[in-house]
Amino acid sequence: MKIDSRMLNFNGVAHGGVIFTLADAVFAAASNAHGTRAVALSVNVVYRSPVFEGEELIAEAHEVSLGKTTAIYHMTVKRRNPEKPVAFFQAVVYRTGEEVTQEIKKKQQ
Repeated sequence: MKIDSRMLNFNGVAHGGVIFTLADAVFAAASNAHGTRAVALSVNVVYRSPVFEGEELIAEAHEVSLGKTTAIYHMTVKRRNPEKPVAFFQAVVYRTGEEVTQEIKKKQQ
């Protein structure tokens, strides 16, 4: 994600919600990757450093623990170049037991 002027807060740096949204996208992809629909129960964030207009961000998600009904993930948002941490996230999902594809099929009908 490249930070542009629309993404800045009143301090002139990337809004925390923008950084959170990027982390949430990789969190959703990782937590639903097993084919079981997962929904967030809790997300904690630590913002490490400000991000300025024109900087590019990347995000990674890592599965820490996978259970039948819950799972835990860690996400890191970093600057692309030089690669330095911007924020750290820890999140818990509830695994519904429904297949992800069932939800998509319902929306198509």
